[in-house]
Amino acid sequence: MIRPARALTLASIGLVLLAFGCAKSDAAPLTNAERTAIADSLKAMVVSAYDLSKPDVVARLMSLYPDSGRVISASGGAMTTTRAKLEEQINTFWKYVGSNMKQPKWEWTAMEVDVLSRDAAVMTSTYRVPHTTPSGMRHVIGGAWTAVFARRGGRWVIVQEHLSDLPPSMDM
Repeated sequence: MIRPARALTLASIGLVLLAFGCAKSDAAPLTNAERTAIADSLKAMVVSAYDLSKPDVVARLMSLYPDSGRVISASGGAMTTTRAKLEEQINTFWKYVGSNMKQPKWEWTAMEVDVLSRDAAVMTSTYRVPHTTPSGMRHVIGGAWTAVFARRGGRWVIVQEHLSDLPPSMDM
C-alpha cells in the first residue's frame, strides 16, 4: 500500500516530468541554410583577422577572442587559460617572427566548420604562410588549427583552441 505522502510525491514528480516532456522547445533545429550562414560568417571573420596585409595584426587576431573570461589555448606543448597570457604570446610571436617576414601571405589550405548549435561551432583548418626572410630567402611556415567558437554577447568568439605547427622538415 502506498502512503498518501509518497503518492503525492510520486504524482508531483510525474507531473513535472510530463510538463518537461510536453513543453515546446524554443530551440528549433538549425536548418541547412542557418548552418551554412554561421559557417560562412565564421570563415569570413577568421580570414579577415588573418589578413597580414592589413595593419594592427595583433589587435585583429585578438578580436577573435572574448574581452574577458577564460580563453584556453594550446600550442607548442604549452597551454594558457587567460586572455592576457594569450595576448602576450601573440605579441611575442609577432615581434620576433611575424614582423620579420617580408611579404607574408596567410593561405588557408583547408577550413572545415561544424556548427553545433546557434551558439557553438568548431573550426579545423590548415594553413601556410609563404614569405621571405630578412636575409632574402624564401620560407614557409604552416600548421593546423582547431578553434571552438561560442556566441557571447551577440558575437562569435574563440573560447578554446589548439594549434600544431608543421614540422620544419615537412615540405610545404
